[in-house]
Order: sequence, then structure tokens, then C-alpha cells
Amino acid sequence: MTKPAEPMRRTAPIDFPQDRTCPYHPPTAYAPLREARPLARVALFDGREAWAVTGHAVARELLADPRLSADRTHPDFPAPTERFARVRNRSVALLGVDDPRHNTQRRMLIPSFSVKRVAALRPAIQETVDRLLDAMEAQGPPAELVEAFALPLPSIVICALLGVPYADHDFFEERSRRLLRGPRAEDTEAARDELDAYFHRLIDRKRANPGDGLLDELIHRQLAKGAVTPEELVSFATILLVAGHETTANMLSLGTFTLLRHPERLTELKAGIGREERLPPAVVEELLRYLSIADGLLRVVKEDIEIAGKTLRAGDGVVFSTSLINRDDAAFEAPEELDWRRATPHHLAFGFGVHQCLGQNLARAEIEIALSSLFGRLPGLRLAAPAEDIPFKPGDTIQGMLELPVTW
Repeated sequence: MTKPAEPMRRTAPIDFPQDRTCPYHPPTAYAPLREARPLARVALFDGREAWAVTGHAVARELLADPRLSADRTHPDFPAPTERFARVRNRSVALLGVDDPRHNTQRRMLIPSFSVKRVAALRPAIQETVDRLLDAMEAQGPPAELVEAFALPLPSIVICALLGVPYADHDFFEERSRRLLRGPRAEDTEAARDELDAYFHRLIDRKRANPGDGLLDELIHRQLAKGAVTPEELVSFATILLVAGHETTANMLSLGTFTLLRHPERLTELKAGIGREERLPPAVVEELLRYLSIADGLLRVVKEDIEIAGKTLRAGDGVVFSTSLINRDDAAFEAPEELDWRRATPHHLAFGFGVHQCLGQNLARAEIEIALSSLFGRLPGLRLAAPAEDIPFKPGDTIQGMLELPVTW
């Protein structure tokens, strides 16, 4: 007589997020999630379980599905960290609202981030890059690339675009760091309060003395006619300023580190870079895919969804692990390799669907111009410390280098 089968044990969900062990590879602890593609269960900081999307095709389908909500004030919206939970009840323009309000907000901003508008900004971006590299060369090696180049470039560019005084960059860069990385939940909450207060004061000044930045345009066209509230405008400003410099700064630092750690690819790249030449678009796209610095897009299910043999129930939290989605071998040939010569479908580094990153054209231009000029001007650039000793950011924030000592 055979023994009855034992009940199947449910595997404990993987904790999410986790730290990377190498700054340009997904966390090694995510291996079970990779094996369980395209959907798996993960545990958030407070023990709540959520769905993790790790497959490219399923991610595209779900990110375009209106039954998933980006509304962070929804009571079931997932919080990956305590810091996030502390500010989750605050409405966030663009990123944290659904249509039709999201569409209304986005239409106000699209002209400022169009391909045509970004093309007009390219000379100013190049001028800023040249000025920063001039200062690095004048000072001489070694240099700390985050402070000298990767962070100030996008900060200067987004300040000019918005009409925010760059003289205040120490203030907003420090508050942005606390908003995204804490270290305590109280620090995140205080940073949000201080940024809100700063932009309320700046908006009041601009009402009295208009400038020519995007904020000025929004104040005198949209706020004046009641199309946005002062609180929405402050939220616009915070999102655009923080995302506009943090994401690109991390792409520049981590992109440089990654190229320096792939000498064959870097040699190939430098062979095609002259002072007047640019990185091919495929290089920028491959770096965006390979690094996937914004790892963990968040949504909540509004209505039950049947997909990939699973049922996502209303109220379930969903996290999109872009680092795994962009390494899906069903979508990308040899995804663990840094290779811009292969034809691949679109990566999801900027998300997908109606919430796809508004500033992606600007980010691409800054990355292209910055890395072209950096390796064109300093072809002998190399790390000034052992790679394993250079600190990078933890997994619960935008991925990138905390510092990057280089010489040439």
C-alpha cells in the first residue's frame, strides 16, 4: 500500500528589494525569480507579499493594462521600504496618478521634453560637458567622477530647463539623496517637506518676477487659468528636478564604471569616438538595458487579471524588476553580455505604457554627449582604486555609484 503524498510545501517568497553584489548585475539572490519567470511572489519590508514581474512580454502587457494603477495613495499600493511607506499617502504628479488626470498632466509637459526641444538643448548640454571636463583637466588627475562630472551635468541641465537656480543645487541634491535613500524614514519625510516648502517659495517668487523656464511657463499658463493647483505644480517640480538629475547622474557614473570594467567593449567604443563624433544610439540603449538602474516599478491591481497562468487579484501589489525583465533570455539574445551590436527588442529601462518616462529623450541626449566627450577627451581614463573597493548604492534606491575615483 503506497503512502499518501505529502502536501506540497510552498516556497517562501524572495525578499524584495535586495542589494546587488555587482553594481551592473541583478542581485544574485534574485536567481529564483529569474528561474520562475515571468511571475513570482516576493516579500516586501513589512512582510506583505506582492507579485514580481520578471518576464519581458508579460511586463509589457501588464504595464499597458489599465487594470493596474500607479496611484500611490491607494490603500493597497505596495511599499518596498519603510521610507516609501512614510510618504505613500502623498499624491505624486505624473508617476503616481492614473488617467484621465495623468494624461492631462503629461500633455502639459510633453512639449518641453520632445525630440525637437531636446535637439535644441544639445549645444547647451555640450557646452556644460566641455566646461566640466575643462575643470577636471585643469585640476589634473585623479578626480572623483560623481562629484566632478556625473552629478553636476544633469543638475545644471534640469535646473536650466525648469528655471530653478543652480545656486541652490547643494540644497536640492542633499534633499534628493535623503528622499531616495534616507537613511531613516524620518529623513525621507523631512526631505519631502523641505522640497515642497522650497518650491512653494520659488513659485511665489516667480509669480512676482517671471523667468523663462518650464516652471514659469506652467505658472503663467496653467496655474493662472486653474488647470493645475499650486500643490500639483510643486509635485511637478519635485518629480522633474529629482528624477531629472538623479537618474542621469547614476547612469553616467555606473555607465562609466561598467565600460571601464569591459575593456574589450571600451576599446571598440573609443576607436569610433572622435572629438566631433557621438556614441551610436545602440550603445546608449544597451547601457540602459544592461544597467536597469530604476529596478522596481510599482503598481496595484484594481481588477482581477488572468495572465501567464496566474490570477492577480484586486488589491494585490505588483513590482516590475526591470533588471530581470531586461535580462530575459526569451527577449534578448545572450542578455548577460554587454553587446550593442545585436538586434534586440525594446528594453524597459524607461518603463512602458502611459507612464513611460517623460524625460527619456533628454536622458539619452545627456548620456550620449557626456560619455562621447568623456572618453574622447580622456581616452586613458581608468579607475583610480580597485573596482571591488569602490562603493555603490544599495538595492532599495536608484542604482549607481556612490563615488567613482578615476585617473588618466
